Amino acid sequence: MSFIRAVLGLVLYFVNTVVWCIPIFLCGFLKLIPIKPWQTMVSAIAKSCASFWVACNNLNQSLLIPTQFNVSTVPELKYKDWYLVIANHQSWVDILVLQRVLHRRIPFLNFFLKKELIYVPLLGLAWWALDFPFMARSSKSQIKKNPKLKGKDLETTKKACEKFKTMPVSIVNFVEGTRYTEQKHARQNSPFQHLLKPKAGGVAFVMEAMGEQIKKVVNVTIHYPKGRPTFMDFVSGHVPQIDVQLEVMPAGDNWCGDYSSDNEFRVKFQAELNRVWQQKDQQLVELHSRSEHVERV
Repeated sequence: MSFIRAVLGLVLYFVNTVVWCIPIFLCGFLKLIPIKPWQTMVSAIAKSCASFWVACNNLNQSLLIPTQFNVSTVPELKYKDWYLVIANHQSWVDILVLQRVLHRRIPFLNFFLKKELIYVPLLGLAWWALDFPFMARSSKSQIKKNPKLKGKDLETTKKACEKFKTMPVSIVNFVEGTRYTEQKHARQNSPFQHLLKPKAGGVAFVMEAMGEQIKKVVNVTIHYPKGRPTFMDFVSGHVPQIDVQLEVMPAGDNWCGDYSSDNEFRVKFQAELNRVWQQKDQQLVELHSRSEHVERV
């Protein structure tokens, strides 16, 4: 049964992606016409197509996948507003979870992606057409060898965020910067039990560029009681339950400021993000303990 479910699910994902990528591609090329009102209109059409794509994927999941989503009480959210969404990151399934839980509750989710992902068949071009920012992250060693790379991330982020100011958008940031594994956790000597260390730069650059628009932060905690699943685990129906906790926080003074130049604000911002991460880690500790108790019973 799981094999049949996986095959049907993959076929539906593929067909749905092809169907909606065609108009999204067309919109991407039409946006090359350098007329601002035209580009804004075409971007809205592309986002609408992408929203239908997500809706069909969610329907696919509802029909074929028996996973139970346990979502905490959903706070008051608005579809026509700007949000920063932060979440822990364990699997590619996280993206499907965010789309399932937040779809149509807030604007379409935009992710910051590694530049290599633009070469993913179909999706790479779709992400480009939807104005997903592609980031070329520079390590400290690379910046040391080539100082001109310093500040490129902020420059890319600000350029991308300029496109987000014309219509409501939700910007997603996986604050850990990479998917959680025990090996990475040990390598970092992370002070958190179930999380990697948060990377403040990406979030801070978004808030620095869009602090006037973004007034609220959606903090999402994702927990898989049976362990981190792969995409195929999810499609095959081998993920019985996913716990999701949502919190909406005001983007106050601790979130908005000149992170790149103001040392005092940088320290304050990092302290605030670490506070949020400590609370998230405690949530995960409680969720793990709860699921273990249920299994024993």
